[in-house]
Amino acid sequence: MKGIQLRQELMLDLLQMKEISTYRQQKNGTRIFQLPIKKYGQYIEVGSFKSGYVRRMNGGYTPYQLNKCGKCTTYHKDYDGKWIDGEWVQKWTGKYRKYVGKSRILIDNEYDRINYLITFCLKNYYINQANQVEDGKFIPKWKHDRVREEANEVLNKERKRFTTGKYDPEVKVIVNGHRYNVI
Repeated sequence: MKGIQLRQELMLDLLQMKEISTYRQQKNGTRIFQLPIKKYGQYIEVGSFKSGYVRRMNGGYTPYQLNKCGKCTTYHKDYDGKWIDGEWVQKWTGKYRKYVGKSRILIDNEYDRINYLITFCLKNYYINQANQVEDGKFIPKWKHDRVREEANEVLNKERKRFTTGKYDPEVKVIVNGHRYNVI
């Protein structure tokens, strides 16, 4: 068991996830981690709770749940209601209404919660947000691709000129907005 915990601690160290739990949180079985990634000017914080939840501590009143969802089916009695002498009276019809909703799948084991937390953060924060800068400015993929294509075109043009032996370095001068080639 010690080897497994050491491997998990190594993964946390490699991802630079720093534990910032208070004494009271540790006593209650809660572990809070701070990621080295900023979003909206704050470091992302995630937590593992003894109740089975894994949450993102987004600074709001209720932390956002990260657990997977599962279908939850419940049945409720169906009633017919009508007004009789100024009073609302309900009578059961003998039927049930089916309600299909969602519920979070709880993770009972602390080791499994931390592993789920590590994989979730790796996938959603480290990989998916890799093209964001610390200021929160997003660099769209199309813009990145266009800059890369333009650089490749310039590079291919230079290679072609160099390999054909027609490599004459061009010197250009711009005067009053007009471009002149200098021979």
